[in-house]
Amino acid sequence: MTVLTQDEHASLEHAADAPMLAQVEQWAAINSGTTNLAGLKQVAALLADRFSVLPGNVALIDPDPVESVDMQGHIQTSQRGQHMHLNVRPDAPIQILLTGHMDTVFAADHPFQRLTWREDGVLNGPGTADMKGGIAVMLAALSALETAPQAARIGYDVLINSDEETGSHASARIIAELAKGKSAALTYEPALPDGTLAGARPGSGNFSITIHGKAAHAGRNPEDGRNALLAAADLSLQLAALKRPGLKVNPARIDGGGPNNIVPDLAILRVNLRPETPEDQLDAQEALHRICGQVERDHGVLVHLHGHFNRPPKPLDAQAEKLFQLVRSCGEDLGLPIGWRATGGVCDGNNIAACGIPVVDTMGPRGGAIHSENEFLIVDSLVERAKLSALTLLRLAEKGGL
Repeated sequence: MTVLTQDEHASLEHAADAPMLAQVEQWAAINSGTTNLAGLKQVAALLADRFSVLPGNVALIDPDPVESVDMQGHIQTSQRGQHMHLNVRPDAPIQILLTGHMDTVFAADHPFQRLTWREDGVLNGPGTADMKGGIAVMLAALSALETAPQAARIGYDVLINSDEETGSHASARIIAELAKGKSAALTYEPALPDGTLAGARPGSGNFSITIHGKAAHAGRNPEDGRNALLAAADLSLQLAALKRPGLKVNPARIDGGGPNNIVPDLAILRVNLRPETPEDQLDAQEALHRICGQVERDHGVLVHLHGHFNRPPKPLDAQAEKLFQLVRSCGEDLGLPIGWRATGGVCDGNNIAACGIPVVDTMGPRGGAIHSENEFLIVDSLVERAKLSALTLLRLAEKGGL
């Protein structure tokens, strides 16, 4: 255990005094579902204003276009909200990346829109933990860092994207660009209610597989048809059979079909695959192409595969272990027990780790039941996690990185 210096004490008190709860309540009261561009615009403007108290340049960045396959098998392009970017001291010897997301999984017409107190110190509401609470923690920690003499030694990029909940397709390129040359990264997904951090994460790929068959009369000449729905069902079963330790497969939906008296000529299978390691991902990719080709031949249909592994697997390497140990050490000095374990979820930490940058991606407050109407934030953890982040940043500056 290390004794905190006078400068560290002063900076941590600055973090504790930040108006984090008020910020969470303001931001979470605005719906910012990934497809709610008006709500995202409101939140992005508020965030840009708040983060402008830090030195450096704040900008709203246009998103990259996002492709998807509609229910007719056509590729459509959709728009996401702008991302917020802050760059501070790009010439400092130590460079850090901090990321968060302003979007939630709750659309503008979702019934879960209000904030309520479940009990003393537990706030229920959309995005309170995931992750408007995390953004408030990040801002408090960076504001505290700026009060310390060590701040001059550390520069950072902050990216708060608008589409993390749907896979960061409109921001992945920007994340990769900002990750270049960084010593470490911190991402502000919520910690578990007991404070445990996410360690290793699997990868994730979402695919839409379009199957074109041939229509025919279901009674008069079905043999002349090629049943796209039946091919999709066969494809779904064969993909599901790939499940094993190291690979999760979830065929989630089949669009297509039509009247009972017509052999269906179109179906679209939506499927998610989660490999644990890069080797598992390569195996899954090869199996996906092989099975698509086999179904195409067996059913006399045309199969088109759309999608990719947008979240690469995130195993814990030696550099990541060093960053986790630093966070643990900072926690010990603050009286916070810090542990971590593997999780089945994915986030922007996957993309950062794939760039070779060590990342701890659950630096946000403690909370739970995310992606549900029971989502909650443990309010006391705002201060504890802001101090943890601030001390981690200070120690990175003091140590000259990892």
